Amino acid sequence: MITTDFVPGSPCWIDLGAPDVAAATAFYGAVFGWEAQAYGPEEGGYNIFRLGGKTVGAVGLLSEEGARSAWMIYFNTPDAQAVAEAVQQAGGTVRVAPTDADGEGRMAQFTDPQGGQFAVWQPGRLQGLEVTDAPGSLCWTELYTTDAAGAKAFYGGLFGWQAGDVPMPGNEGSYSLLTPAGQPEERMHGGLLQLRPQDLALTGGRAYWHPVFAVVDCDATVATATKNGATLQMGPADVPGVGRLAVIVDPAGADFVVLAPAPPTS
Repeated sequence: MITTDFVPGSPCWIDLGAPDVAAATAFYGAVFGWEAQAYGPEEGGYNIFRLGGKTVGAVGLLSEEGARSAWMIYFNTPDAQAVAEAVQQAGGTVRVAPTDADGEGRMAQFTDPQGGQFAVWQPGRLQGLEVTDAPGSLCWTELYTTDAAGAKAFYGGLFGWQAGDVPMPGNEGSYSLLTPAGQPEERMHGGLLQLRPQDLALTGGRAYWHPVFAVVDCDATVATATKNGATLQMGPADVPGVGRLAVIVDPAGADFVVLAPAPPTS
């Protein structure tokens, strides 16, 4: 599970790069009940999403030419500069060099060797998300990649993640479960799945990360999302031991997953 007791390598922040911040704010407000508050003096520049008064993410204006709208996942680190150097040594790319964020902390953004974009957050005043693993908040992170072994080696070298493979239904490969270094199994925070380049249509065959948000009712959330202009990429479908999930693409093209978790077994 993802918690707000952040440790090195655990997901701690998410934000959405959107071509229209107001439209994205309206969409996610309708789907999850999120409220938005502008951060800084520029209206429409960067909005903080809150649910019940607690921060669940943010949205900013997509400014990179040619980039697709997408969610960015940030992983906790005590040293953003050290991660940037390790990324380059391991064959990745530094997209945004470590930068101070108004005293809130330091951030940096990267691309892994298969094209997957991710980020790190070195906490200052801001530790990260204020609610996780609850309806309407981040509960899992997932990487689709063309090279599972390479991705496990890359991220394992950066963060020390522990990876355990489980078989996919129908013996269609395996799914790697990711846990922060030195943490117990209950701190598992994400998964990694190898797919063919032709199955990664959203990015033209490149790897990509996406967030999974917990919901109470998967089908109802899908209905609300599609009513507000989203498209359904997969599901809703039941996954034994996991729950009922669906992959959704928002009106601007950013993908995310909604999951109604299976009840815990006794």
